[in-house]
Amino acid sequence: MASLADDYPRLLSGRHEPPCLSLYQPTHRVHPDNQQDPIRFRNLVKALADSLLRKYPARDGAALLAPFEALAADHDFWNHTLDGLAVLAAPGFFRAWRLQRPVAELTVVADSFHTKPLMRILQSADRYHILGLNRHEARLFEGNRDAIAEVDLAIDSAAPAPVRERATRVYGSGALGATTRHGTDLKQAMRDRETEHFFRTIDADVLEHYSRPTGLPLLLAALPEHHRLFRGISRNPMLAADALDVHPDDLSLDQLRTRAWALVEPWYLARLAKLVNAFEAARPKRAGSDDLHEVAKAAAAGQVATLLIEADRIIPGRFDPADGSVVEANLADPEVDDLLDDIGERVIATGGEVVIVPAARMPTITGLAAIYRFPG
Repeated sequence: MASLADDYPRLLSGRHEPPCLSLYQPTHRVHPDNQQDPIRFRNLVKALADSLLRKYPARDGAALLAPFEALAADHDFWNHTLDGLAVLAAPGFFRAWRLQRPVAELTVVADSFHTKPLMRILQSADRYHILGLNRHEARLFEGNRDAIAEVDLAIDSAAPAPVRERATRVYGSGALGATTRHGTDLKQAMRDRETEHFFRTIDADVLEHYSRPTGLPLLLAALPEHHRLFRGISRNPMLAADALDVHPDDLSLDQLRTRAWALVEPWYLARLAKLVNAFEAARPKRAGSDDLHEVAKAAAAGQVATLLIEADRIIPGRFDPADGSVVEANLADPEVDDLLDDIGERVIATGGEVVIVPAARMPTITGLAAIYRFPG
């Protein structure tokens, strides 16, 4: 399963040969609710096929739809669904992501991918990682206040091979008592070195592939004796000071989420408060705005450093990323998108940060609040 955090920036900056197929679907985690998921998926694939034939009659639709058909028949995949599914495909390209939040059913066939539902998920401020660790294995989880799921960690078996043979060869002679004492000491020392090497490998992998691309706080979940060693070697700036003194194997997923959120929530609230304070300080200096038209023009010019978007708020209309002009319209029009999402995508594409904020914690009533790189 592809990593959405790694793929998303490339989806925004990359160009794919059309037609580009986008499919979104809510899914279910448990039986019997998830039994209907593959049926609904096949219906959505049929809708894609109809749109493909209508909009691109000259293209080989069968080749583009073949990976969708294969996914529909993958029983193991449908037995491990989460709360939502996103699938994007184009000639020579196919990606599917399990999502921790539900999405509305949607199929789009166009010259580019429809990625706005992904932005709403990836830029939510309540996300975090948990690294479960012992001497021999590591497990990574991604969660938010409502849900948690295990992430496919690239190097679950990265621990080095045992070196007992070499220990016996070096310390295998001499008096019985000396052999036992020295052999035990050496085995312990080698176990410690192996553990340290394993921890370093895991730390580097998590930093490169998960923490750096997402910027999410990382909670360590391990027995107390492993905390000191891992913190001593870790180079991950997202590793939180707070931690769970238990291995995830000893908790249910819901227990893990509950205990993790108790640690993450203060960080989450402090982060939102810091962003709101920064906006309130910037606005009087004309270094920030909550006016839709002003922010749209600033986003088009690459001037927005941070954009707060109200969760679940939609402002239908058309946004021109070339000059920042906006025209509000009716969302029932199939050619109309959400202005907040369009502006947010432009901010990300120009190197800015987008944060999805609950309505109760937004500093404005317009649906957005921008902090500029320099006064406008």
